[in-house]
Amino acid sequence: MAKERHGKSKVKADSKSHGGKKPFDKKKSSDGKKPFDKKQPNSNYKKKAAPQRKSSNNPNEIRLNKYISNSGICSRREADMHISIGSVTVNGKVITEMGYKVQLTDEVRFDGRVINPEKPTYILLNKPKGFLVTTKDEKGRKTVMDLVASATTARIVPVGRLERQTTGLLLFTNDGELARKLTDPNQKVRKIFHVELDRNVSQADFNKIKDGLNIRGVKHEVEEISWIQGASKREIGIKVSSGSNGLVKAIFEHLSYTVARLDRVVFAGLTKKDLPRSHWRNLTTQEVINLKHL
Repeated sequence: MAKERHGKSKVKADSKSHGGKKPFDKKKSSDGKKPFDKKQPNSNYKKKAAPQRKSSNNPNEIRLNKYISNSGICSRREADMHISIGSVTVNGKVITEMGYKVQLTDEVRFDGRVINPEKPTYILLNKPKGFLVTTKDEKGRKTVMDLVASATTARIVPVGRLERQTTGLLLFTNDGELARKLTDPNQKVRKIFHVELDRNVSQADFNKIKDGLNIRGVKHEVEEISWIQGASKREIGIKVSSGSNGLVKAIFEHLSYTVARLDRVVFAGLTKKDLPRSHWRNLTTQEVINLKHL
């Protein structure tokens, strides 16, 4: 009996010392880790990496809200609001998708007006002979873009055309709306050409041009025609408000003259004053205003 009482008292003592709970076995497992050790992570658990958004490396691609913001109309946040309510079109299609990306060559309109993601740039060049009026040439020939390469980093294009051997004023801009306006035949944009011919122009032919010529069933009229002061009668000044340098050549060739030199000295009110051949300059603020109010 004494032994039983002694055994019971030992059990009670053990339970009291552990709060009435059976103590855990302190032995380590075969891998050296203690069981139920909360500080040890579950070896089978791997944290899932957050999905990475694919970013475009295309330098000619831009988010629509940034495109609008860069144009100076509003902030990106405000642009998102305008996009969501259908105020923006891309190539004629209404876009309401957030995060939509556009190409820099796309036509983007905000409330019906064409916008540009770059600062409007206007460069005037006095073109020399021998340069093609195009943005690139597959045959590697010289283009007018070579002459204005250092003028700006903006994506400017020539407004209208001049033939390769024709010299004179050529405007470059990234303002698509103005470029379309200046090349629209209905706008009657005035141009003055200095024409040098292979021989003197007779008074009779001078009068025919002044009165208007019928070429292939179409009557072509000029606004003004005059002799060049201090020059021979082989040199003529002619002002037209429609057509191109091709029309001026056609008028004289119709009368059996060969055009030896054709120089555009005035374009939409812009002149060659203080602008040597092959040189360029930025338009003044007032010149840009004048062009937009033509």
